[in-house]
Amino acid sequence: MKKILLLAGIISSSLLVKAQLTADLIIRNGKIYDGTGNSWYYGDVAVKDGKIIKTGYITNIRASRTIDAKGLLVAPGFIDVHGHIEGGIITTPTANNYIFDGVTTVVTGNCGGSADNIGSFLQEVNKVRPSINVASLIGHNTVRAQVMNRDNRKPTMQEQQKMDALVDQAMKEGAVGLSTGLIYIPGTFAETEEVISLAKAAAKNKGVYASHIRNEENQAVEAVNEAINIGKEANIPVQISHFKIGGRSNWGKSDVTLNLVKEARENGWDVTIDQYPYTASSTNLGIRLPDWAFAGGNDSLKARLNNPAIRAQIKKAMLAQLAGYKFKNYSYAVVANYPSDTSMNGKNISEINKLMGRKAKARFEAETIMDMVEKGGAQMVYNSMNEVDVKNIMKYPFSMFGADAGVPVPGRGMPHPRGYGTNARVLGKYVRDEKVITMEDAIRRMTSLAAQKFGLSDRGLLLPNYAADIVIFSESEVNDMATFLKPHAYSKGFKYVIVNGELVVENEKHLGTKSGKALYGQAFVKTR
Repeated sequence: MKKILLLAGIISSSLLVKAQLTADLIIRNGKIYDGTGNSWYYGDVAVKDGKIIKTGYITNIRASRTIDAKGLLVAPGFIDVHGHIEGGIITTPTANNYIFDGVTTVVTGNCGGSADNIGSFLQEVNKVRPSINVASLIGHNTVRAQVMNRDNRKPTMQEQQKMDALVDQAMKEGAVGLSTGLIYIPGTFAETEEVISLAKAAAKNKGVYASHIRNEENQAVEAVNEAINIGKEANIPVQISHFKIGGRSNWGKSDVTLNLVKEARENGWDVTIDQYPYTASSTNLGIRLPDWAFAGGNDSLKARLNNPAIRAQIKKAMLAQLAGYKFKNYSYAVVANYPSDTSMNGKNISEINKLMGRKAKARFEAETIMDMVEKGGAQMVYNSMNEVDVKNIMKYPFSMFGADAGVPVPGRGMPHPRGYGTNARVLGKYVRDEKVITMEDAIRRMTSLAAQKFGLSDRGLLLPNYAADIVIFSESEVNDMATFLKPHAYSKGFKYVIVNGELVVENEKHLGTKSGKALYGQAFVKTR
């Protein structure tokens, strides 16, 4: 009897070992950048059931498929920490612009704007099964509009409680944190105390506070300090979005704002930043007008613009803003998409002003902007930054990367090229060509640092038991192809992209695979 039991044990153990020695995929001979920031090494990666099961020199595992990565870099899939993909990921779930840039996960809901109902949105993501993973923040502007519309006032105690409750609910539905867009309506009407209260609701649910700060130009120092103070008061990790210094008068001042972040971290506060690697920003045309002009909604705005006295006040504020930036005119502002007249796409405001038969003076260009805003506004690209500041911010070790983009429709409009080429531009221009940062550090920031910040505990590293989100690319070939004149162009050099263990890109061709899923925050409560 003992012999029978011993024999059965040997057979059982043999079968177990045999089961452990199979994989769905092995990537061999790659130059491995594991996401930790440590030095690269040559080795293999084995994947089974959507997870990494072994890394290093693998000899005892058989696989259904093998990829020879000789001469290529193997890294964790990139995590874009600043997206706006709520609509686009549902209508275009293949997310080609992200996939071809090495991105396997996007954190959306930034700048204060998110889906109204986080739970329903994440369910819809799982229903369409996109090619990338999606996590979401809950947006302050979204919450405020639900409770207070576009009113320019403080919330009542009851309204504050309703907003706090909406944030709490969103966190339990899977949000990874709270975002603000304190430059946009209606978020710009909120005082700091309102945001602190909402941030506390996110903090108790293990979330992060991600902020498009109140000013990224002349009052950038005050705005960075506000974000840091909100983090302190709410005891919540802070992520300052698309960290930059805009306006000619502020060029060279990134040291000042970075020092605020460094000082906060030295004092024990979890403050990090992200950026896109371009000297131009992208947002709407309406931000050229003073905030108060938009209070009450579009009807109120049109009434103000059609009142000569109020229109004159608006223009005065616009010209004061322009002078503060030390720009002589609005030629730095280029139209990406003007739905009322798409023939204006790609032209700057000075050019459009001339086409309207107006004199080439800033005061007339301000009139042109107000006319365009009254007709529905436009998405813009603003050439307002300096390359020295971009590089300086990039050198900061706790700076991540985010395209600040949606899922564009190829050929539609003139979007910012960052929506197609952010990661490839970092890896090609700033790592390989200009050596601003190292490859190890760039990949760390695109992967494990981002995952750690947003609580994505099983992403961002090439280690056993981590999700098999993997990119394989050519160091010599990786390049961003999108430009401001021809923005609809996919990045080059990403040979293979794997999401949750399934091959999405093979030899730089999208296979149509949709293996992504919704990623939930740490406070997620499953209701069914």
